[in-house]
Amino acid sequence: MGKLQEIITPLHKKTARDYIGRMTDDKIHCMQIARQYGKEYWDGDRRYGYGGYRYDGRWAAVAQKLIELYNLPADAKILDVGCGKGYLLFELKKLLPAAEVRGIDISEYGIRNSKEEIRSNLSVHRAQDKYPFADKEFDLVISITTLHNLTLPELHSALTEIERVGKEKYVAMESYRNEAELFNLECWALTAEAFFRPDEWAWMFSRFGYTGDYEFIFFE
Repeated sequence: MGKLQEIITPLHKKTARDYIGRMTDDKIHCMQIARQYGKEYWDGDRRYGYGGYRYDGRWAAVAQKLIELYNLPADAKILDVGCGKGYLLFELKKLLPAAEVRGIDISEYGIRNSKEEIRSNLSVHRAQDKYPFADKEFDLVISITTLHNLTLPELHSALTEIERVGKEKYVAMESYRNEAELFNLECWALTAEAFFRPDEWAWMFSRFGYTGDYEFIFFE
């Protein structure tokens, strides 16, 4: 198993969240809509997901940190599992113009409405299905706030594939350390299937053979 990192936590903490408001806003209905990963999830009302996921440059610092942390070469090959609209890959490509970036995501809408500059490098594909890539094909494979949306068998499949195709790996998922954070997470999460403490995630990494780095975001 790799190292615990702090790459997206500063970005995560910048967002204000009304936990009780979400829980009491017909949440079952909102979950059902969100789990379609369509227009409402990305660009509809905030109650269904992102509330309008338009790019504002926030991923530039994350891209820079990934390049520095993993010492990525100018011609690096990078895969984003659960890339969404591809904003992070867009920033990585800006900083490394000669890099080959690829992204997969379950959302057809997200791919169709991704950054035009890299859209041809993105494809619709589930994180838990076998990837159409060779062993150790990528210098870095990342998966940010996607894996907690999978069931336990699906997590095994996804982590096995990430391990297989990546030389370096980094994954980030939601977690909790105490009852208050669990309550907030359960209030806020619309698509999550896996609610685990950090030590439970670590146990899973070990059992599934995942050797890359990881990060947890908490709802404090």
